[in-house]
Amino acid sequence: MMSKAQKSTNISEVIKQRKSSLAIRTGYWQLFQRLLMLAVIVYLLFTQLFLITRASGNGMFPAIKDGDLIIGFRLQKEYIKNDVVIYEENGNRNIGRVIGREDDVVTIDKSGTLLVNGTVQTGEIMFPTNAKEGIKYPYRVPKDSIFVLGDYRIQAQDSREFGPILMNAVEGKVITILRRRSL
Repeated sequence: MMSKAQKSTNISEVIKQRKSSLAIRTGYWQLFQRLLMLAVIVYLLFTQLFLITRASGNGMFPAIKDGDLIIGFRLQKEYIKNDVVIYEENGNRNIGRVIGREDDVVTIDKSGTLLVNGTVQTGEIMFPTNAKEGIKYPYRVPKDSIFVLGDYRIQAQDSREFGPILMNAVEGKVITILRRRSL
């Protein structure tokens, strides 16, 4: 037979074990809630505020190389000349440099010279800008559109082929380029 002191000790040990077990369950539940909240925040950040995509092709070489990881800002609504944007055209996600905005006049002459509003655009582009079939120059950029060119103009598929990009097709402005190194 157990004495009252032994019964009291056993009961207090059982109570301590139950309190410990409850504290562990509560701790796991709080950890789960925090991880869930973090996952929701990350999901919202990268679906509503930022865009992560991988560059495919060398249309923007040397600024952006094939396979580079691109982070874009989705909330940008107004783009200026030379902004690099991510846009969708014919179901494909592309990257290009804004050359002309609404009401700008873009001209590409037979010598490969690019003019915007009568001003020669040289910049640091090493490749000639040759016109492609589909657009007649001089070309006035329509309302709610931008004219986009790739930096590697020989290989780029851009507004010279499929015309201006509607503003609602622009997914965001490139803010960061992460170089791929054997990933």
